[in-house]
Amino acid sequence: MTEQLLLNEEQRDCLQELSNVAMGQAASLLARLLDVFVELPIPKVNVIEITDLHMALQALDGEERSSAVCQGFAGNGVTGEAMLIFNDSSFEDIAALMAYTGQQSDDIEIELLMDVANILIGAFIRKFSEQVDLNFSQGHPTVLGQHQPIRDLLKPTNHSWHKTLSIEISYNIENHNVHCDLLVLFTEESLPVLWKKIQYLLD
Repeated sequence: MTEQLLLNEEQRDCLQELSNVAMGQAASLLARLLDVFVELPIPKVNVIEITDLHMALQALDGEERSSAVCQGFAGNGVTGEAMLIFNDSSFEDIAALMAYTGQQSDDIEIELLMDVANILIGAFIRKFSEQVDLNFSQGHPTVLGQHQPIRDLLKPTNHSWHKTLSIEISYNIENHNVHCDLLVLFTEESLPVLWKKIQYLLD
């Protein structure tokens, strides 16, 4: 790993703090919309091989079925993807919280996934980019897959990069069976720009 791709403790702490603020804003939007309390952990920040991506989601059982949406973003020399990975067992409760009626189906679950992704991904990317003084434009969200093990949703063939800066945030809704993970990935080419921005904040 070249020096430009290494993540020192100061950079990790700064990225965790930036992520904390961004995920807090995203969770606050979701909490107000659903009138619930959203539990937040400390974000996990690492530079990892793209082939190890599925291992970044240690909180999820690798065999448990999940569904996922992916949305790209880019701007000022930084590119990446944000993925929202929804545990399949969460759909019943999230449908009730969002007042969806009728029989649950794959189409309804995609609609729910897109609604939550629009809130969590949009708010996180806006607040994160604002803090590092970058402007990101966001692509259209796409469905990565439904009812698959995490390792299949995150298989390396879905990416052309070798290494990535990974920020993982697990969201749980208190007193409801709703769990999802937001995984924000930056390409290795983006890291020199991000390190420069972070160094500016640290100085």
